[in-house]
Amino acid sequence: MLRLHAGDWTADLAPEDGAGLTALRLAGRDVLMPAPQGRRLGGPFGAFWMIPWANRLDGGRLDGHHLPINREQEGTAIHGLSRDRGWDVQTAAPDRVVLVQSVDAAPYRYDALLVVGLSPAGLLLDLTITNAGDAPMSFGAGWHPWFVRPAGTRLAFRATHRCVHDQRCMPVSAEPSSGLDGGEEVLLGLDTHFPGWDGVARLEWPGLALRLDATGALATNLQVFAPRDRSVLCVEPSSHLPDVVNRPAMAGFGPMRMLDPGAALAGTITLALDGSHRG
Repeated sequence: MLRLHAGDWTADLAPEDGAGLTALRLAGRDVLMPAPQGRRLGGPFGAFWMIPWANRLDGGRLDGHHLPINREQEGTAIHGLSRDRGWDVQTAAPDRVVLVQSVDAAPYRYDALLVVGLSPAGLLLDLTITNAGDAPMSFGAGWHPWFVRPAGTRLAFRATHRCVHDQRCMPVSAEPSSGLDGGEEVLLGLDTHFPGWDGVARLEWPGLALRLDATGALATNLQVFAPRDRSVLCVEPSSHLPDVVNRPAMAGFGPMRMLDPGAALAGTITLALDGSHRG
């Protein structure tokens, strides 16, 4: 476990557990639901990375290959390969860590570089994924945080569409949407994908508001999950639509990236105080 700190921010990072965050706090206040001692990341706490695909693959199918099914009740391969593997610490400072990971799990071979930094302004996550294989492959990525959701939580963001899903949370169509702006009345029960996200989301709690900004490959799609049975909120920047490789009619709403050998996919996420918060 590595602890980063800068200003009023602290972050606990678990390189051996997919380079996920087990805690994130601002002035002692939990921003993420803290991970229980000894529990591996995966939810409903902390935050983890989804690499080299985000969300679900129906039957594990991708580019003519079959990835291992890890959600048997749905028959899906979910959230990628990197979260189940450790990362190596390349450099470490009190406020910044550089992590690397090399994955060789057919049909994928890739190298990942992750910078996790804190400053008095907030959190920075900077991710680069490089195809280290010998053939082109479809790549994607996403970040899966479990934010706290106390009474009075609100979420606001802009998008161009909102997906309609089947019972397994697979997208079947997309309808025009301006995004979301509201509290429990619009959030509760969502497990919904929003294509055409503009890369900005505002999270507000009583006395605190944060702005999430994404760039690059992570700034196109957003998954929102607000379960009825626990007080958490997932606001997940993603590079593509769930299962899009098996849904060609929906490719215009967020395709995976076909990377040639040596090519890379990159993006950043920042989480910082929103200067317009109503305190």
